[in-house]
Amino acid sequence: MADSSDIFGAGDAAPAPPPRDPDMADDALGLGLGERATPPAPDPAQPYRVLARKYRPQTFGQLIGQDAMVQTLANAIRRDRLAHAFLMTGVRGVGKTSTARLIAKALNCIGPDGQGGPTIDPCGICEPCVAIAEGRHIDVIEMDAASHTGVDDVREIIEAVRYSAVSARYKIYIIDEVHMLSRNAFNALLKTLEEPPAHVKFLFATTEVDKLPVTVLSRTQRFDLRRITAPMLQAHFAWVCAQEEVEAEDEALSMIAAAAEGSVRDGLSILDQAIAHADMASEGETTRVTADQVRDMLGLADKGVQRRLLSAVLSGDGAGLLDLVDRQYALGVEPVALMRGQMELVHRITLAQLARGAADAPSAEERAQIEQWAGTLGAAQLHRLWQLLLKGHDEVRTAPDPLVAAQMALLRILHAADMPDPGTLMRRLDEIAARPAIGTAGGDGNVQGSVTGTIPAPAAVARPAPEWTDLIEQVEDVGQLRVGQIMRDWIRVAELRHGMLRYATVPGYGEDFAPELRDALYRATGERWELHRADEGEATRPSLAEIARAKAEDEARIVREAPLVKAALSAFPEARLMDEAEVQQMDERRFKRA
Repeated sequence: MADSSDIFGAGDAAPAPPPRDPDMADDALGLGLGERATPPAPDPAQPYRVLARKYRPQTFGQLIGQDAMVQTLANAIRRDRLAHAFLMTGVRGVGKTSTARLIAKALNCIGPDGQGGPTIDPCGICEPCVAIAEGRHIDVIEMDAASHTGVDDVREIIEAVRYSAVSARYKIYIIDEVHMLSRNAFNALLKTLEEPPAHVKFLFATTEVDKLPVTVLSRTQRFDLRRITAPMLQAHFAWVCAQEEVEAEDEALSMIAAAAEGSVRDGLSILDQAIAHADMASEGETTRVTADQVRDMLGLADKGVQRRLLSAVLSGDGAGLLDLVDRQYALGVEPVALMRGQMELVHRITLAQLARGAADAPSAEERAQIEQWAGTLGAAQLHRLWQLLLKGHDEVRTAPDPLVAAQMALLRILHAADMPDPGTLMRRLDEIAARPAIGTAGGDGNVQGSVTGTIPAPAAVARPAPEWTDLIEQVEDVGQLRVGQIMRDWIRVAELRHGMLRYATVPGYGEDFAPELRDALYRATGERWELHRADEGEATRPSLAEIARAKAEDEARIVREAPLVKAALSAFPEARLMDEAEVQQMDERRFKRA
């Protein structure tokens, strides 16, 4: 087998953390919340290491946001129920490769005295722990599947697993971006992956688990690493700033955490850039990362400007709106970022309205403004704002001139912000229709106006309620025969007005026909209908089919009570009464036989 340095990638040479207090091991066990180890002072002779490498987790206690996985591994180690293959999957920067290296350390740690066994809390100072952390352990081999995709690369692994580990307890293969292996390479690995030697463990990491064959997934123990939440990222970045002796505003860290999108590595890279940006801007000895610096660096819109922009939209100040957009564009803020900021603000207002509590905001001023909007804006208005902003965001993103598209989209939202929603508009129209006339007829037959001299509104003419049978005939006339049959047989009417039907169904009918009924009524009458289910116990009229059956039963009872019929039934006990339809069917059968 070729030298591993030629084929397999090496891990980052991370500093080993100081020894842990044995009494603290149980606190960190399985919780992923142990004490963070302070990295040693950098050697001036060594080149600068970026924060994402410098603060790579060296123990499970330093691995944030993956408590369920750590707990599972801890229990498996305690009970000696270790799988032979592990699969770590998740988005970029959540700790997949770091977790694989931590598992390798946990399985091969021998403790400070050299007598220890597998542990979820590796000591970090024994030779296996140090060698694995520095990426030079001969029995822990990392392979980059993106550059080693073929059968020949896998064949070398298959041949090497037959030999025992040189110095460690387990020979561990860490294959990063395993989904990049070719189909033939996966097939070649399957048998070894299913029944590897007892001294071999496979650790796979991938961002695209859906590309792995099912035959591979079924042979591994899978861990889905979660995105790290923004509050957890913000707390972690604050700790990193403390270790780097850098001051940072909470709002700045909040923006970095939001831009990281759940990735620790992405967030640390942005924080590294922000610290460098702050160093250039700082005049004193202390480096300070401010929200304005991060905002300028990331090209984000000022939250204060975002609030003023939404105020201009809600107040109808078109000139002020355009002025704010132009100034933000001159500062380098992209129009699509402006639209995204407005969407985020509307979303936060909606959440504050539903929670009915204090809004989540870094400053008291912003919190007070959001709470004020949450109390004054209606839910329908917020949802309409969101839909208009979403449409505007898509237009700005694809427009040839994003600035012009953003201006027009925001102006459209401005003019539609205070428009009533369709439900409110219908209620207002109904109120206007039901309102009595303003003027009254004078003695000469002319309509006398109101005191103000305005033209009086015509008196509302009340339309008689439609007849149910006529409505059914109208529905059937437009070709909706199935709906007409449902209206005849299964609907019990509680209330019927023009454009409104309150109904119940005959017991035993469970199909939801409301959309079909609403469409049929619209086709038949040209009106939009409101359909409401009658409350339990509310009085309803029987369906037309029930009325017809009751009428037929009454008629049959009257016939049976007639003296002549009674005498006939007494003389012929086997005889029975037949309705008109049965008589007609009998006549048709006789005609066919003839």
